[in-house]
Amino acid sequence: MAKAITIEAIVNAPVAHVWKCWNEPQHIVKWAFASDDWEAPSATNDLRAGGTFVTVMAAKDGSAKFDFSGVYSVVTPHEIIEYVMADGRKVSTRFTSLGDKTKMVETFDMENENPEDMQRAGWQSILNNFKKYAESFR
Repeated sequence: MAKAITIEAIVNAPVAHVWKCWNEPQHIVKWAFASDDWEAPSATNDLRAGGTFVTVMAAKDGSAKFDFSGVYSVVTPHEIIEYVMADGRKVSTRFTSLGDKTKMVETFDMENENPEDMQRAGWQSILNNFKKYAESFR
């Protein structure tokens, strides 16, 4: 069984806004990357149990590109999303309304290629990028 890593952030926006920014493709392409030298040129999202998603993540210099994809197992609006990535690892994202703020807690199974601290830092960077994006407008 894979070891799980948990990351979190408090987003200074209501849960309905956070949910929309996290799940709608026109928003996903604005934040789904860990650093400024990467981008997400496209995203599709069928947000329902059994639905699939694909976010293309690419280095801006063209040196690397991959599909981040999976199948949803649980979708409870404004509360929880669980999915299984294409490589079989599981991810859970919980949204907790704190009034005009939202606590996000994401837990994901580690992969075997990169060190734990590198995986944690990469996923946290994406979550931090999301937080910055979601807070930038309402």
